[in-house]
Amino acid sequence: MKELTNKEMKNIKGGASVLATTIGVSALIAFLVGVISGLTNPEPCEGSDK
Repeated sequence: MKELTNKEMKNIKGGASVLATTIGVSALIAFLVGVISGLTNPEPCEGSDK
C-alpha cells in the first residue's frame, strides 16, 4: 500500500455534492416546519367524530 503525501491528500476529491446537501437541508427544513405546524395548529384525522 502506498503512503500518500500531504500534497496528494489535499488533492483528493470526494464527499457530498452541493445538490445532495441542498436537498438534505431542504427536507430537514420542511420536516421541522411540519412538526411546528402540527404542534401549534393540530387538526383532527379524517373520519373522526370529534
